[in-house]
Amino acid sequence: MLDGTEVAALLINKHTPLLKVSDVILVLNVFIFGVAAFVLGVQTALYSILTYVAASKTLDFLLNGIEQYTGVTIISARSEAIREAITTNLGRGVTLYQGKRGFGKRGDRDLDMDIVFTVVTRLELPQLRTEVRRIDPQAFVIQHSIDDAEGGMVKKRPFH
Repeated sequence: MLDGTEVAALLINKHTPLLKVSDVILVLNVFIFGVAAFVLGVQTALYSILTYVAASKTLDFLLNGIEQYTGVTIISARSEAIREAITTNLGRGVTLYQGKRGFGKRGDRDLDMDIVFTVVTRLELPQLRTEVRRIDPQAFVIQHSIDDAEGGMVKKRPFH
């Protein structure tokens, strides 16, 4: 926790499930910094926002480390070449899912294809995306943050 807004957001979220906790925190902080801008002046409020963002990012780095994990799903007709590049060039493990195409621009449907999934660190992500674009510029790439992963070929985080 960075400040007390998380507690207030959890209480509000319990009574209003329409809003996510992060949305409530954002609204509360906008209100707090708006009042600060009115009472203390815009420049002081902007410094407060900058301090809040810096403290929040520092806390993220302390809790998660700089090498945050990212899950990447790649859907491509060239999935075998992409799998080979990830395992050989990047030294990362992959999982292949068997999938079927839906409706594509070319009108093709129900075609079997492999879907590539891998977990990389945030620092390895640009190299992965470059490899995928080099092999298949039309590949559909989905990436999402992963809070924690262990086992397999996942790079071990340093203990801190």
